[in-house]
Amino acid sequence: MAKVNVLVGTRKGVFSLTSDQARDKWAIAGPFVGGLDVNHAVMDPRTGAIFATANDPWFGPTIRFSRDMGETWTDAKASPRFAGDPKPAPGDSTPWFFQESVIMERCWHIQPGRASEPNVMYCGVGPAALFRSDDNGDTWVENMALSAHPTRERWNPGAGGLILHSVVLDPKDKARMWTAISAGGVFRTEDAGASWQAMNDNLRDPGAAFDPNLPLYPEAGQCVHQIAHAAGDNDRLYLQSHAGTYRSDDGGSHWTEITAGLPSDFGMSMAAHPHNPDTAYVVPLQGGELRCPPEFKLRVFRTSDAGATWEPMTAGLPQEQAFMGVYRDSLCTDTLPSAGLYMGTNTGQLWVSANDGDSWKLVTQNLPPICSVEAAVLD
Repeated sequence: MAKVNVLVGTRKGVFSLTSDQARDKWAIAGPFVGGLDVNHAVMDPRTGAIFATANDPWFGPTIRFSRDMGETWTDAKASPRFAGDPKPAPGDSTPWFFQESVIMERCWHIQPGRASEPNVMYCGVGPAALFRSDDNGDTWVENMALSAHPTRERWNPGAGGLILHSVVLDPKDKARMWTAISAGGVFRTEDAGASWQAMNDNLRDPGAAFDPNLPLYPEAGQCVHQIAHAAGDNDRLYLQSHAGTYRSDDGGSHWTEITAGLPSDFGMSMAAHPHNPDTAYVVPLQGGELRCPPEFKLRVFRTSDAGATWEPMTAGLPQEQAFMGVYRDSLCTDTLPSAGLYMGTNTGQLWVSANDGDSWKLVTQNLPPICSVEAAVLD
């Protein structure tokens, strides 16, 4: 019988939770890489290896991986680094933040490649850049075409810095993928990263509300928070930004705002249903300052008609005095027939739904602040 594994990246390491298909009782292991700030942890479905963006304030950001379900961990031989970053001499224990001319701030999101690319991995970092590995995460090379994009001068840091946080692979086209940058917008490549095009048509720039000299719909510079590909071999994408929720039916060439029916146009997380391309989920938050659920009610909103309408999923979730937030990688689904949903909060609670979001159960409320949640179905 298949099992479900959930990897939780936190401010103090990685936790691993395992359950059967009922997803009712969970065994919790960890923390792994204890004490490190893990923005994202994910299992590579091709090999079963676990990868983590382990950010150490003393030694800097590192890609760390385990090939035995967390029993042992290895640092990449050469984690993502910019050309101008210092390369300390062997035995040099100078703290990372005391090194001169440090550019790399942190590793944010790690994405395994396709089944047809057995050794390929991608990593988004801050300041915003995309790195690729062709040796299962051991060494990394910066994608210079994106880093040198003509719109880069219009990219600006958001509250978490200038970060590349989303890497989405086209399920049918090996040469096509999308990235999202806060605050830079969405970018698409059709040639495996040799060139990139800004894909921000009809995405609002929240900065225009404060500066009338800024365009409302610029070519780039939007504060996109998360993108997700709809189920199936199609061109549909869902997007949550600082200023609205959106859908694209043409691979990002044009976006349609689908915020109507949500209590806020702000949120960090977006997840697509694993089987139904018309179904997606968001967790609205109050503005960019408070970042708590509207009315202090923790609700996951679901659309079953591609954003035409939204309904709040509340059963089992706190509907008063809910002062937590949900980060961009902290909402995900599994691939079982009755889709499981998983949501982590920055106050250390992990919530699970085994029925497409209809009802929720609190698995644990004692974890460190949760930065990411990723689910995998294991044979």
